[in-house]
Amino acid sequence: MVYQSDDVDLAALKDEAARAHSLDRAHVFHSWSAQRLIDPPTVVRAQGSTVVDGEGREFLDFSSQLVNANIGHQHPAVVAAIKDQADLLCTISPATANAARSEAARLITERTPAGLDRVFFTNGGADANEHAIRMARLHTGRNKVLSRYRSYHGGTQTAVNVTGDPRRWQNETGDAGVVHFFGPFLYRSEFHAATEAEETERALHHLERTIQLEGPATIAAIILESIPGTAGIMIPSREYMQGVRALADEYGIIFIADEVMAGFGRSGKWFAFEHFDIVPDLITFAKGVNSGYVPLGGVVINDAIFETFAERVYPGGLTYSGHPLACAAAVATINAMTDEGMVEHAARIGETIIGPRLARIAENSKHVGEVRGTGAFWAIELVWDKETKEPLAPYGGGSPEVSSVVASLKEHGVVPFNNYHRLHVVPPINITEDDLERGLGVFEKVLTDLDFSR
Repeated sequence: MVYQSDDVDLAALKDEAARAHSLDRAHVFHSWSAQRLIDPPTVVRAQGSTVVDGEGREFLDFSSQLVNANIGHQHPAVVAAIKDQADLLCTISPATANAARSEAARLITERTPAGLDRVFFTNGGADANEHAIRMARLHTGRNKVLSRYRSYHGGTQTAVNVTGDPRRWQNETGDAGVVHFFGPFLYRSEFHAATEAEETERALHHLERTIQLEGPATIAAIILESIPGTAGIMIPSREYMQGVRALADEYGIIFIADEVMAGFGRSGKWFAFEHFDIVPDLITFAKGVNSGYVPLGGVVINDAIFETFAERVYPGGLTYSGHPLACAAAVATINAMTDEGMVEHAARIGETIIGPRLARIAENSKHVGEVRGTGAFWAIELVWDKETKEPLAPYGGGSPEVSSVVASLKEHGVVPFNNYHRLHVVPPINITEDDLERGLGVFEKVLTDLDFSR
C-alpha cells in the first residue's frame, strides 16, 4: 500500500528518504552489523501500527521496532507530553528533584509489589541491568552472577557477559564473574524431559546443583528475563519461577527480574513476573515504559537493598538519570495504557486472536514446529522437519530459507521480528483487531505456502 496523506507530498518524501539513506551510508555506524554488508531500510513516517518507508510504502509493524513501541507510533498523548515538557524544562541535573521524574517513579511503583517502592532511572535496559547487578554485588558482598543460556540482557560490558546468546561470545572477558545455566524449554529440552513437570523439576535440580558447586557464598544474584524475549519467548512454568525464588531465598541470593522487553503490558500484564505469583528483589525495565519515544530505563529496588544505601553512598549514576523529557513520556505512556485499557487488550487479543490463529498456522504449515506466547508476545519456530525439529536456520545464524520468509512477509506489507530460525509476533499492544487480523492473514498465507526441501 502506498502512503496517502493530504499534507505529505510523495515526491518530497522520497527525496527526503534518499538524502537520509545517502547520509546514513556515508556517516552512520550501525550496531550488530558488518557495515558494508547492510542496506538499511529508510523509515520516514509512522503512525499507530504502521510505518512508511522511503518509497512511500506502508507496512504493519509486527516487530514494534525492537519490541519497544508498545503503544505504537506517534501516540498523541505522549507526543503532546514531550512537547509540553520541552516548553517547561528540557533537562536538569539528576541531583535535583523534578516533577516528571517524581510522577514517573510514583506511577511505576504503584504497579509493582509492596516493598518495591524506589526507582533508580537509567537511559535504557542494558544500563538498568548493569546497575541492578552492581547493587546486588554491593548489597551481598559477593561477586558471581548466574544467568541462563538463551537470554539477552544488553550490550554493555556486564550486561553482555550475563547474556546467554552468541552476541556474548566476542564480547565476554571470561573473568566477569558470570556463570550460565540451562533454563526450562521443553520444545528443545536439555534435560531429556517428556513433560512440563519433568522439565521444571530437572531444570530446578540443575540450577540448585550449579549454585552448590559454584559456592552459594560467592553468588550475588540470579538474573532472569521473566519471559525470555529475543531468545525465543519460552514461557517458564509457574512452578519453575517459584522454585527459583525459593532457591534464591534459601541461599541468600538476590533475584533480579529482567522486565526490559516483557514488561509494561507486553505479556498481557504490567510485569511478566505477575504470571508466576513471585516477587523479585530487583526489577529492571526500559522499552515499553515509554514505548521508546525518549530513551529511558530503570531499576525498581526493594526495601532491604534500599537500606544498604540509605546511609552509604551508592557508587553509580548517569548524567541523564530520570531525564525530564523521557520521564514525561513515561507518565503519558503509563496513563494512556491505563486509560485505554491497553494491558487488558493485549491479554485478550493474545488469548482470543493471536494464539488461536498461530495454532492454526502451525497445524497447516509444513515448517512451523511450535508457536508459543502470551499477550502480544509470541514466537514461531521455523523448522526443516516437525519430527526432528531441526531449525530452518542454525542457532546464532541465518539461512536463505528464513531470509526468503522474512522478505515475503515484507512484500505482503508486514515487518516481522526475526531472530535466527524464529519469527516473533510482537505488534503494538494496542493494535486494532482489524490490523491484527490483516497482519496475521499475511503470516498465515506466507507460512502455510512454505515448502522447502534439500
